[in-house]
Amino acid sequence: CFFFFFQAEDGIRDVERSRGLGDVYKRQVSTQSTWGLLFLRMLSRLGVKILSKSLGVVGTRSLATETSKVFSSPEEALKDMKDGVTVCMGGFGLVGIPENGVLTMVKRNIRNIRIVSNIAGTHEWGIGLLLKDNQVIEMNASYVGENPTFEKQYLTGGISLNMIPQGTLAERCRMGSAGIPAAYVKAGVGTYVENGGFPMRLGADGKSIMEVSKPRERRNFDGREYLLEEAIKVDFAMMKAFQADKKGNLRFRKTARNFNPDMCGIGKINVVEVEQIVDEIPADKIHLPGCFIDRVYKAPKVYKKIERLKLRDVPTSSGSAKKKGKEEAKDHLRQRIAQRACEELKEGMYCNLGIGIPVVVANTVMGKVAVDLQSENGLVGMGPYPLKGMQDSDIINAGKETITEAVGHSHNRSSDAFGMMRGLHLHMTMLGSLQVSETGDIANWIIPGQKVKGMGGAMDLVSSGSPVVVVMEHVGPGGTPKLLPECTIPLTGKGCTSTLITDMAVFHFTPQGMVLSEIAPDTTLEAVKKATPAKYTVSPNLKKMAVDQLIKLTYINQQFLSLIHI
Repeated sequence: CFFFFFQAEDGIRDVERSRGLGDVYKRQVSTQSTWGLLFLRMLSRLGVKILSKSLGVVGTRSLATETSKVFSSPEEALKDMKDGVTVCMGGFGLVGIPENGVLTMVKRNIRNIRIVSNIAGTHEWGIGLLLKDNQVIEMNASYVGENPTFEKQYLTGGISLNMIPQGTLAERCRMGSAGIPAAYVKAGVGTYVENGGFPMRLGADGKSIMEVSKPRERRNFDGREYLLEEAIKVDFAMMKAFQADKKGNLRFRKTARNFNPDMCGIGKINVVEVEQIVDEIPADKIHLPGCFIDRVYKAPKVYKKIERLKLRDVPTSSGSAKKKGKEEAKDHLRQRIAQRACEELKEGMYCNLGIGIPVVVANTVMGKVAVDLQSENGLVGMGPYPLKGMQDSDIINAGKETITEAVGHSHNRSSDAFGMMRGLHLHMTMLGSLQVSETGDIANWIIPGQKVKGMGGAMDLVSSGSPVVVVMEHVGPGGTPKLLPECTIPLTGKGCTSTLITDMAVFHFTPQGMVLSEIAPDTTLEAVKKATPAKYTVSPNLKKMAVDQLIKLTYINQQFLSLIHI
């Protein structure tokens, strides 16, 4: 027995070394070497079986059980799912979602479902399909996103909505898997999350309130306020991975990792959809051990849908791709704001970029300063938009747009992404806003009765303690003021803004109040005053924003990046 076992294992290691199996997926192996390896593996397992049977030894990797967790289909893996089930689903946008599992639920017409998920897919894919058929009665999510079906059902009383800050959602899932009943978090202090009263369910008229959220317990640690949040547990946890072996060990791919590892283990039954099932994943390439998983099935079809395809313009001698009218004017404003925001970034910084205008920063900062741009969906080292034909459906930013990876990038799960924020491992965050008050309050996630986007990761970001740079247009549609004495819509965070950059001006927030420090070259102090109801003072060192020069530099930099990419 010992001879069979150890000689065979030594032979396997020798073959693996000679073949470079550390990167097994990139090499082709000769038929002779493959048959030799198969013979050695058979010899090894024969020795294992005889040895384990005679000694009764179990529990080591070499003597592991051969029990398979692989199911033949999603229908088989979800056969005991019934009406009224509580389900969590991994994924971010359409990336890393158990799409075949969702299709199975639609086909079986499972009703009265309660779902825990970061985002509710789109109108035509993912969880959106279940919403479209009115199979869902409750959503627990951080972001409604661009799903009009979800938004309409909530605003007309068709569904209950429990909004959870994204980082809190990830941590509550991780706690559920790790056996931690509750924990204190920073996100949501001074908002609906703490105080309760958020309309979770509206009447059919969209005005009457049928159900509201409950307040959280608040406690002070080391001079900072925290809220108590409880772990999440569900009936079925449904995840998506790139690879699995028969024991349920998992390997994820790029930003498709996101919430999936955090949700593995929080269900009474934990089911994973995978693109590939292999005999064995090399031990140091396993992202999550199989002990968290109950069932695995191979996707009958891998769809790889892209929610928001964004490509980088290839500049010509006359500039970037031409746009007309309002679109061109809006792009110019956004670019101006992003260009000025780049000046806030310093060498060696780690900076989080939110959705909207902050994403434009990733396309303008490259080549100016060496910074690592972090995205909350699990990427550190975010690059610009890809060139046409270079997009990858598994590489997106927080806005669900296709992007590229910078040199030295890394991928992580959602709870780690927000741990970087809470633990002050990031130097700065940039995000957009609907309103900002003169005391630095931010409101950017809901307009009651009209628009429900959700707070996403914004509450976690603004409560982290790192400097917060808000980038937004100075006024809204029709010249509606956005810089106010007090925010008139629900808050994302209180007194958290460090710097505010608009297309007209730059403001800094100090203990003495809001200070105007820069003004755009094509505007006046009088114009800024007219568009800004908030109280502020003018810095004695007021200067002009150098936006025109920056925009010219961007064009040169885009040409340089395009040549490098080609």
